[in-house]
Amino acid sequence: MRTMQAAVVRSFTRDLDVTEVAIPEPGPFQALVRVEYSGVCHTDVHAARGDWPVKPVPPFVPGHEGVGTVVAVGEGVTRVAVGDRVGNAWLATACGACAYCVSGRETLCAQQRNSGYSIDGSFAEHMLVDSRYCPIVPPGVDPAAAAPVLCAGVTVYKGLKVTDTRPGEWVLVSGIGGLGHLAVQYAVAMGRRVVAVDVDDTKLDLALKHGAEVGVNVRDVDDPVAHVQQLTGGVHGALVTAVDARAFPQAVGSLRPGGTVVLVGLPPAAFPLDIVSTVLRGLTVRGSIVGTRVDMAEALDFFARGKVSPTFTVRPLSDVNAVLHELEQGRVDGRVVLDVARDGS
Repeated sequence: MRTMQAAVVRSFTRDLDVTEVAIPEPGPFQALVRVEYSGVCHTDVHAARGDWPVKPVPPFVPGHEGVGTVVAVGEGVTRVAVGDRVGNAWLATACGACAYCVSGRETLCAQQRNSGYSIDGSFAEHMLVDSRYCPIVPPGVDPAAAAPVLCAGVTVYKGLKVTDTRPGEWVLVSGIGGLGHLAVQYAVAMGRRVVAVDVDDTKLDLALKHGAEVGVNVRDVDDPVAHVQQLTGGVHGALVTAVDARAFPQAVGSLRPGGTVVLVGLPPAAFPLDIVSTVLRGLTVRGSIVGTRVDMAEALDFFARGKVSPTFTVRPLSDVNAVLHELEQGRVDGRVVLDVARDGS
């Protein structure tokens, strides 16, 4: 039996077990990928801790921002070949036949399976991907830098698309972490003017470096909503990546009439919505979950053309538990990418 190193969740109350497990064999439509790098998402923390109502079933391997090379394919694979560089993504596979799948909205499919959650992910030296759904990484790019695009990048890119804003209009990005720092870059590349909002001046400096015109530390102003309204006349759209429940009503309040707020962050609590204000000002509140295969290809194209450059640090797979703890404590700037091959062969 061939084995590989993987970080395995065996219990929601214990650290991941970095150990040897069997290398899987590709089935129909699947490709076996030798993983080079895997980004670490806050969703991986939720998976490892069993935080969400529908919990993954241990043992499992987290990770849904993996990049690597195809080393074997199963029956029926035509889209990728041995030697291709591909990735995995939160949406690992879907039914392909429901109303959502046939209309290009596969992220809403009730039968979807998710990498690092309902199927094993990329915190391992090898992973299986569905060749019909896996992202194809453009040639010539840094694979470590590509990893964060596969979740953080596509999530904020799709979220910005559904703000329904136009070039030259104001977009507020709330929370300048792994997702938010990429949202600023995508928004600028899409021609939007950006207001960055956070509680950390270092993160706001990062946003300004990436093209935000305004940075607002909500701890430094008496009324963040009034401050944003004064600066911009009200933003046309807002994207909330923060997990602090206070960020959501602040983003809604910062909109001008007719504006749209898009929610991608998942705080542990609900947020109040002023129905009267929402109706009278014609506001739209919209949820957005990662992105489709089309969104992924578009997000990767922005990256390949140099319009987006993730801020990240590289750590070995053996550091995975330390990285998860740092994410829980809010001590990660940008993204951490695990060098999966370093601890392996």
